[in-house]
Amino acid sequence: MKFRFAAPFAGLLGFGLLLLSLAPAAAQLFETKAAQAFMIDAETGTVLFSKDADRPIQPASLAKLMTMEVVFNAIKSGRVTLDDTFVVSENAWRTGGAPSGTSTMFAKLKSTIRLEDLIQGVTVQAANDGCIIIAEGFAGSEANFAAEMTERARQIGLEKSTFVNATGLPADGQQTTVRELALLALHIWREYPDLYRYYGQKDFTWNKITQRNRNPLLAMDIGADGLAIGRSEASGFGIVGSVSHGGTRVIAAMSGLASDRERAEEARKLLDWGLRSFQKTEIFAKDEVVGEAQVFGGAKSSVTLKAKGPVEVFLPIANRDKLTAKIVYDGPVAAPVEEGQPVGALRVWIGDTLSQETPLFAAESVGVGSLPQRALDAAKELAVGWLR
Repeated sequence: MKFRFAAPFAGLLGFGLLLLSLAPAAAQLFETKAAQAFMIDAETGTVLFSKDADRPIQPASLAKLMTMEVVFNAIKSGRVTLDDTFVVSENAWRTGGAPSGTSTMFAKLKSTIRLEDLIQGVTVQAANDGCIIIAEGFAGSEANFAAEMTERARQIGLEKSTFVNATGLPADGQQTTVRELALLALHIWREYPDLYRYYGQKDFTWNKITQRNRNPLLAMDIGADGLAIGRSEASGFGIVGSVSHGGTRVIAAMSGLASDRERAEEARKLLDWGLRSFQKTEIFAKDEVVGEAQVFGGAKSSVTLKAKGPVEVFLPIANRDKLTAKIVYDGPVAAPVEEGQPVGALRVWIGDTLSQETPLFAAESVGVGSLPQRALDAAKELAVGWLR
């Protein structure tokens, strides 16, 4: 959609917001060593931080989040149950089990394992053998299951994530972004609350071997309850974490970190900052007029705009002047305009990050103007339209 006009709105100015150009030149409010990072408020999906969030990266073990989404969706739909069992093939044992030297739950060759145990092996231990066992049991082969992962990713709105295997082990063509990883984690938390809990499990014992959860955030006493870590030669150390405190939950994804220690430190700092540095504030009540849009050929020269409900924004507590907002729409809007008609959006930035976008609708109807009014509007458009 090509937005052309900015419309003024008075209510926001009392909160220290400025009406700026469409691409505000502000700085980030937080600095991180991560090459890519993205953080959102879980309740609203509001973007709190973004750094190179759409650059493709190799997911490594973070791909297992998509593996589990397919499994959780199958459980929710009744396709499988937690008590269903799966056989450990030689391929799963050699490629992801003890002989592989990779993350494993030490599944025994040709043994049978309940799906719930496989889920715990994957969510707690990042078990590659668990992923392959699931993939073969669900789809006949890991390649077939990876295709299902990619198809499911598209269904839930992940446009850039492509999966070649269920484990995240290096493979040509396998990629994602930190934005889509965070959105995937948010989706899992929202859609599967009864299954999401496995990500917060501190340890898991299988084949008489106990392993602690690999997520370093869980041991920090900061309200963390998920999700996963990963590492690849190309993308460095990565993490997707979720922290809840005082009724607020934030989810962050990071990549391109240099070490285990740096990953843990940077993730904690970002999540702590997200929890402590914002205050949700209602800036427009339900049915309150947000602003107006110019009308072409109408009985009135403008139409008032409102959102479907109250408009809430996340204000930086210490840097409120870093919040900027603007009403944008493709216009002028041609008459007639019907009440409730979608017109544009209120866009809000935190620093240089587009934080949220609230759709705006006509708060009134505007009929077609008289012939002289339409002629005058046509002349105005001819005179100034080229400037846009």
